[in-house]
Amino acid sequence: MSDYNIKKSDKEWKDQLTDEEYRILREKGTERPHTGKYNLHFEEGTYKCAGCNQQLFESSSKFDAHCGWPSFDESIKGTVKYVLDKSHGMIRTEIVCSNCGGHLGHVFNDGPTETGTRYCVNSISVKFDSESK
Repeated sequence: MSDYNIKKSDKEWKDQLTDEEYRILREKGTERPHTGKYNLHFEEGTYKCAGCNQQLFESSSKFDAHCGWPSFDESIKGTVKYVLDKSHGMIRTEIVCSNCGGHLGHVFNDGPTETGTRYCVNSISVKFDSESK
């Protein structure tokens, strides 16, 4: 994880995060569909990394993709890194926080908006800030 501004040991991350946040952000887990608190959340504000508080997505880019996870059609420029993911017998593009390397979810090229992009994000990977409109 030396490519990231924030460098912490596993112990430091475990001390900071809940067990579920650690499983998803640091071990690349996935929350069950339709269970995340931000799946159908449409208030104005900014979604930030739950690991380091970096701004990632504006609420104006959020839409309901009916996939069971929060979906966005674009990220804030420079805040997300893209990683080839060949796990689970698939080829996908993982998205991680560019500041701390926390796993956010995956991005797909099947979005219904004009960007054609769907960032599929675990609710547990982000925190919402209504003050950052």
